Amino acid sequence: MALARVVLNSGRHLDLTELRFSSTYGGMPDGYPCRPVNELKIKGLLSSADQASPATPVHLVQPVREYPDQYAGAFGPVEMLPPVACVGTFRSTPLDPNLYGSHLTVVWFQSSAWVPSGCDAESGLREVAWEELACDYEL
Repeated sequence: MALARVVLNSGRHLDLTELRFSSTYGGMPDGYPCRPVNELKIKGLLSSADQASPATPVHLVQPVREYPDQYAGAFGPVEMLPPVACVGTFRSTPLDPNLYGSHLTVVWFQSSAWVPSGCDAESGLREVAWEELACDYEL
């Protein structure tokens, strides 16, 4: 049973089968949000998604980055990502009609901890090029 169904801009329907939320900057040690911190966070999310399901490809929806007018420290300007990091596994109809289905794990960021559904998902999530990124699987 799916947690939710997301409709891509292409019209393809995806079933969300697993979802993990985390605070983008929760537990951040001393420092401030900047490009090096953000790149480490993204790298960690991609790595954990890959380790959780090695047979499923992983894709990052490039996050929106904000640059507030704040003092730039030793690591460069302040760079903010949306506050909620998401890792979701999606399934859909197969790319090859002879197989059972297709799947893809997606990492994205959003403004609050809500489950994407229908056409109300973040625009970057709805623009995922499923046919290029997902892979088929058999039972």
